[in-house]
Amino acid sequence: MATPSRPRAGKGARRARWKNPRLLSAAAVLLVLLAAGWWWQARGGAEAGSGYRTATVERGDIRVAISATGTLRAISTVDVGSQISGLVTEVLADFNDEVRQGQVIARIDPSTYLAQIEQGDASANAARASLANAEASLRNAEADYQRKAGLAQSQLIAASDLDLARAARDQARAQVESARAQIRQQQASTQTSRLNLERTEIRSPVDGVVLTRSVEPGQTVAASLQAPVLFQIAEDLSKMEIELAIDEADIGQVEPGQGVSFTVDAFPDRRFRGEVQQIRLSATNTNNVITYPVVVAVDNSDQVLLPGMTANAEIEVSRRDGVLRVPNAALRYKPADDAGIAPPPRGGGAGMDADIAAMAAGLDLDSTQQAALDEALAAMRAQAAGRAGARPSGAAPRAAGGGGPTPEMMAAMRQRVGERLAAQFAGFRETLDEDQRQRWDRGLAALAGARRAPLYLLEGGAVRAVMVRVGASDGSWTEVSGALQEGDEVVVGTERPAP
Repeated sequence: MATPSRPRAGKGARRARWKNPRLLSAAAVLLVLLAAGWWWQARGGAEAGSGYRTATVERGDIRVAISATGTLRAISTVDVGSQISGLVTEVLADFNDEVRQGQVIARIDPSTYLAQIEQGDASANAARASLANAEASLRNAEADYQRKAGLAQSQLIAASDLDLARAARDQARAQVESARAQIRQQQASTQTSRLNLERTEIRSPVDGVVLTRSVEPGQTVAASLQAPVLFQIAEDLSKMEIELAIDEADIGQVEPGQGVSFTVDAFPDRRFRGEVQQIRLSATNTNNVITYPVVVAVDNSDQVLLPGMTANAEIEVSRRDGVLRVPNAALRYKPADDAGIAPPPRGGGAGMDADIAAMAAGLDLDSTQQAALDEALAAMRAQAAGRAGARPSGAAPRAAGGGGPTPEMMAAMRQRVGERLAAQFAGFRETLDEDQRQRWDRGLAALAGARRAPLYLLEGGAVRAVMVRVGASDGSWTEVSGALQEGDEVVVGTERPAP
């Protein structure tokens, strides 16, 4: 019996299946996954084989800030007191009231001073009457003296009678002056009473807002020794300030005009801005910790910030955008003594030629100056290469007694580097004008005084040490420059052996 044969799929059917979009997408995804797995396995094997943990040198921003805490306050706060004593009869301003300059905010009983004014007026009138009596006596004494002077000239009276008349005239003149002085004295006393009467009305000295009120109607004010404070008025709350206490170790980085950001507990999700306005010289010693007050100006146009709020502030002392940076762990890494890694090159030319060339690029050099710079750079590289060849291989020099170089050794080393650079580029410096020379001296001093540290690059499974210049650091990342570039792998540690 014949067996029926199955129909075979033709080439057209197979071609149709391969043209199915879903099959093509699945095949592409599978190929990508296989390639990724192979790359990951190869990378993991390479890293595992190197025995080091690495990080990539990258470009980014570094923001250096100093943290401090302070209290918000009004720029100008006026304590309003009383110059006189008495019973408070009215209080016309309360907490948070807006007041204008010259506005009456409290009154003291004026009865005592009204009575003193009346008494002074009466005493002044009595003094005027005494003056009129004295002036009449003076006129009589003058007339008597004139008569006796004529008789004495004719020798009709004795000379002693003329002397008595003269003395009586002088006494009358003195009594007139005394009466006039009494009038002035009474007028001054009355004026004092009138001033005290005006002071019974307590007026606001400025436009502002009442922060505190410490007086009630019926309260007796005693101003015998010092003026009691009745009100405290903030002049303008649209502009406020913060006084921060900055540690002496950080105060050298703070300058007027630097930006400040801060938060307050009342608005934890909002960040406010300010600006360093003043660095005060009055240091404060608290438990042997020296701090300096730094005043930060704050714009409070929306009136949401209130006096007395605690501000958690950060002063941005430095910001570097788009610089090469490495994790701080890379600067902390030190290879073991038996790792066989050659120490980084040291000396004035170690990684510094590129920094000097970059600094000189901003001086707008002409062809003659550029030729002198190139000649000095070539000489510096040659000297650095000669020193590197003469130095014996092995570990980097250490301080006596073990450990790394001391701060004194590093300071002396930086001084020697500065002197060597100044000598190497003395000829180039002579070609610069005065402005270029000043900028060159500042830049060269900064380069010589910059802190340098070794980094260890992983290249093809081998570690190479380089000396880099260390810049700003935010605690996690540090700016570096020198013989490395973006994308390099720096060693941050060694891998732990598998258990």
